[in-house]
Amino acid sequence: MSRFVYVDGAFVPFEDARISIMDRGFLFADGIYEVSAVLGGRLVDNAAHLARLERSLSAIRIALPVALDAIVPLQEKLIALNALEEGIVYIQITRGVAERDFAFPKDGQPTMVMFTQAKTLAANPRAETGVPVVTVPDIRWERCDIKSVALLAQVLAKQEAAEKGAYEALMIADGKLTEGGSSSVFVVDRKGRLITRPLSNAILPGITRATLLRLAAEHQITIEEREVALEEMHGAAEMFLTSASSFVLPISSVDGRPVGDGKPGPVTRKARAIYLEMAQAV
Repeated sequence: MSRFVYVDGAFVPFEDARISIMDRGFLFADGIYEVSAVLGGRLVDNAAHLARLERSLSAIRIALPVALDAIVPLQEKLIALNALEEGIVYIQITRGVAERDFAFPKDGQPTMVMFTQAKTLAANPRAETGVPVVTVPDIRWERCDIKSVALLAQVLAKQEAAEKGAYEALMIADGKLTEGGSSSVFVVDRKGRLITRPLSNAILPGITRATLLRLAAEHQITIEEREVALEEMHGAAEMFLTSASSFVLPISSVDGRPVGDGKPGPVTRKARAIYLEMAQAV
């Protein structure tokens, strides 16, 4: 059975989906995207993802092509059409089709597409081993809080990681950790405190990050939101990544140096367990 995708109001087989070559998402990366996890056929943390979608669109002055609360039934229909039990739903909204010109088109109609991808989230084997990461310079623009489809810097960072046999690239600016190529990053110090960079234009406001911070506080895990220097990462007891497509994923090494004993630690395991408990109870 063909995978179905959504394109501007229609659910169509993947092989029949078409977008104009004049779409500004293709020509200028002029658009926003969002990713929601699916577990047991149900969306996880979806309201927060859609709120971030609306915020990012507003930041670059693209109007929602449909009402925000009308997106959920579209997502759910796509999940049902593809019999998706576990994975993600991807949404992308661009400024639409117009003759190539840098200025916004006067009467543009946004393009909206959605597709699903099957992924192993709950029983991800990497959660048992941890993943290696490498550090790279953060060369992105100054509005990293906007979930833009302009991801060339992240593509280059994650390609460097792949070529070095790593799972993720951690981006460093002025000697400080910002975030991963497609993830938020947490450090656990020797006292068991959970440390992550505070929100600003320098990082994306991760939805999984926000939920985990709330859950950690409820479980009496000490939290510090502050900048982390590269040297502090190298001395961390534990580290982990969060994202919609990986939930909580332990980091086993940074630049070839083991984090702690190189295995998922107790705080990381607890963080993953409490997040999974929430996700599976949705």
